[in-house]
Amino acid sequence: MPELPEVEALKDFLADHLVGREVVRVLPVAISVLKTYDPPVTAFEGREVTAVRRHGKFLDIEADGLHFVTHLARAGWLHWRDTLPDGPPRPGKGPLALRVALETGEGFDLTEAGTQKRLAVYVVRDPAEIPGVARLGPDPLAADFDEGRFARLLAGERRQLKGALRDQSLIAGVGNAYSDEILHAARMSPFKLAASLTPEETTRLYEALRSTLTEAVERSHGLAAGRLKAEKKSGLRVHGRTGEPCPVCGDTIREVSFSDSSLQYCPTCQTGGKPLADRRLSRLLK
Repeated sequence: MPELPEVEALKDFLADHLVGREVVRVLPVAISVLKTYDPPVTAFEGREVTAVRRHGKFLDIEADGLHFVTHLARAGWLHWRDTLPDGPPRPGKGPLALRVALETGEGFDLTEAGTQKRLAVYVVRDPAEIPGVARLGPDPLAADFDEGRFARLLAGERRQLKGALRDQSLIAGVGNAYSDEILHAARMSPFKLAASLTPEETTRLYEALRSTLTEAVERSHGLAAGRLKAEKKSGLRVHGRTGEPCPVCGDTIREVSFSDSSLQYCPTCQTGGKPLADRRLSRLLK
């Protein structure tokens, strides 16, 4: 799933390629991708793009006061086309969900792999009309997101750190992959209770959060949309690397599986050398 760093890079890429240009066609291929109908998606046509923004994991393309907002979900992606194919796209069993065409002949496709169709597109007058945007917590890279604000968010939070970091209403933009990376950098168990953090641990987690995301954004800056997935994967130190040596201590990276996801961690760096039990089999170790 694209998370804050990749969506931030997509935002910058699209700002360079869209602002000042006119949208001439918005062509839905999979009707299920459209989550709003008033105004219709065709209302975006004939408008000049004025800005591209990010709200958590949502991309927001503004054109003359109307907003085309998309959430790429788990298996969605954006593909830039310097030259779009001739003729309208044909509905079918392929991954193409929607196409946006510019007056220049350029444009982009939104695609989604797999059978679970969660890619979402909204056309609204105000992004706050979208429930997922309206409930977002603060952006962790915002200038006013200081350690004090972070500590207040975690105070009294009875959930484990892994779940708290992924909660978009608590902190916007962090998902499964970067929560693993942040906790590894902070040397903390994913199952430690957020409310149990000492002041020193809160500082350590805050610094890991900011540095991990900032470094990922810097690595992705300036990359074309098609290269962002590979850059994300190459920059991850523990997520998706089960069985590989930890780049810090050399211990074997381990995994805990859930019904629809998994997490990765280093026992030596994060859990005092103790492997975490699989949630499906026994109670999680703290």
